[in-house]
Amino acid sequence: MITLTSENFDEQVLAAEKPVLVDFWAEWCPPCRMIAPVLEEIEKEYGDRLTIAKLNGDDHPDIVARYGVMGFPTLNLYRDGQVVQQIVGAKPKRLLLADLDGHF
Repeated sequence: MITLTSENFDEQVLAAEKPVLVDFWAEWCPPCRMIAPVLEEIEKEYGDRLTIAKLNGDDHPDIVARYGVMGFPTLNLYRDGQVVQQIVGAKPKRLLLADLDGHF
C-alpha cells in the first residue's frame, strides 16, 4: 500500500496508469482503523488492476481541501487523473466492492 504525501500525490495518483483508490484517513478515527484491513484484503485480491494508497488527512490538509474531503474515512477512486467514485465512511468489503464495481 502506497503512503501518499503532498509531494508525491500528483505523481502516484493523478499520473498513475491504473486506477488508484485513495484512503483519506486520520489516526484519531476509529472507522479508519476498521477499514484498513478491508483495504489490505482488496489490495491482495485486485492489486493487479487497482492501486490502493493512504493519505493522512491531518498531515496533508492541502490535498484534503483540494478534493473537498469533509470527513474520514473518505475513499476516492481516481482514474486518468479524475475522481470517478467517492465513498464516505467505513463499509464491509462486499459493499465497498459493489460501490467500486465497473470502475477498475
